[in-house]
Amino acid sequence: MTRLRRRIPVRLRQNWKLLLACALVAGLCWGVLGSGTIRPYAVAVSDVSSGTVTQDITGTKDLFDTSTRHEISLTFRTESYEDMLTEYFRSGEKKYVEADLTIDGTTIKSVGIRLKGNSTLRGLTWKGQRAMSGRGPGGGGPPEGFQRRQGGPPPEGFRPPEGFRPPEDGRPPADTQPPTGEQQDRTRRRGRMGGFGGLGGELRAEEPESLPWLISFDEFVSGRRYQGHSQIAVRPSTGQGSAMLNEALAIATVGAAGEPTQSFTYSAFSVNGRASAPRLVVEYLDEGYAEELGDGVLYKALASSSFTYKGEDQTRYVDDFKQVNKVGGLDLQPVIDLVRWVEESPDEEFASGLPQRLDVESFARYVALQNLMLNFDDMSGPGRNYYLWYEPSARTFRVITWDLNLAYNGDPSAGPHDSIGFGGRAGGGMGGMGGHRLKERFLETPAFKRLYEEQYADLYERLLAGGILAGLLDDIVKSYEMNGTGTAARADAERLRTLLTERTKALGEVFTG
Repeated sequence: MTRLRRRIPVRLRQNWKLLLACALVAGLCWGVLGSGTIRPYAVAVSDVSSGTVTQDITGTKDLFDTSTRHEISLTFRTESYEDMLTEYFRSGEKKYVEADLTIDGTTIKSVGIRLKGNSTLRGLTWKGQRAMSGRGPGGGGPPEGFQRRQGGPPPEGFRPPEGFRPPEDGRPPADTQPPTGEQQDRTRRRGRMGGFGGLGGELRAEEPESLPWLISFDEFVSGRRYQGHSQIAVRPSTGQGSAMLNEALAIATVGAAGEPTQSFTYSAFSVNGRASAPRLVVEYLDEGYAEELGDGVLYKALASSSFTYKGEDQTRYVDDFKQVNKVGGLDLQPVIDLVRWVEESPDEEFASGLPQRLDVESFARYVALQNLMLNFDDMSGPGRNYYLWYEPSARTFRVITWDLNLAYNGDPSAGPHDSIGFGGRAGGGMGGMGGHRLKERFLETPAFKRLYEEQYADLYERLLAGGILAGLLDDIVKSYEMNGTGTAARADAERLRTLLTERTKALGEVFTG
């Protein structure tokens, strides 16, 4: 009896009376309330523990210093990687797995890593993969019946591909040579296109060093950050240019315009000993990012969001917005109020009342920037790529740019009042998709339309005609070449320089006559 008692944890033995009381209360609540649905709402008391920083790793150099070389490497078990892929292709869930990470010589144990992206991952393939209609994103799937080496049964309905043999450890087979940067470039150019109309090049699971990754420092170690960041993203090489110069330039453009943007850098990158061409590493809009913005709440619009009023039940908006910080202190009510007001307010009230709810000057710059950068996948695009920043003291919102991997692609002659579509103006490609009621009503209102034109003219003069963007591109190319070799950056840079020249000329005809 004594031996059995010792198997019970000490805390349970010491607090058995409290546990018994909790069980009785739970039983009483069930008896009174039955199985009725309880809708949770945030209370006024902030959940301090969720944002508490217990460890902030300083590292050896500033991760987002683009003037120096960086090295990032990931190491994880093959079993974990296979399980992650199997789950993704089976259900679309991007689960975290545990890995060890080394950044500029500083090793961090037990970080969380997962696949990142939506349209980008539609080009993901796996060795031995067969097309399986209706299974997984993009109609694809893992190797049919891929069987984990743990000895468990394969997913229902799967069969192992003929001759498929997983590696024996966390590294690739001994006779497998890591592809060079130029080999990867040729592979991607030959690969099939995936995503929205072919936006992302082929991504192969056998080349984990080429995949898009989200790295979380606190997924398995609560409260841990690296230089203030709880997460960072490693961007893929896509059909928009394997060096990702266009995304780096777009991020820098937003910052040069005076709007909130992300930090970024290039880094040598390897996974389980397999090296890749330099990869673009970007800051993730996490709790630390929100702290830098100020005393407010950050909300992420999800790809499935509609910016449509669905009533006051906050659980009906779980597919629309995700709250990033101060969870438990504030909730989605400010966003719901804004959505309802934008949807229901008469035109005169919208024109007079929007400045009390939204930083209209900042929003005019946001809309102008998306057009100037030829970014069709903004808040009104199919990816619904934006964040909302809410300041409780002023009760106003600000729209923050997010996910610019499709910027600086398209028709450079598109004007300020042309709708931007994939590969050109709206009406071709993807131009008919998306839409956002806030953006539409803003541009339909004469006073806000003039504000948009004024902000656009200022951005043109400062960034394009003033040569700032050309200088930013030169710096970005230097950062890329500092972290590796290859011809990818040169071709991308020439294309972008040509596009900037043509864009400057086209917009100059609009603003200078």
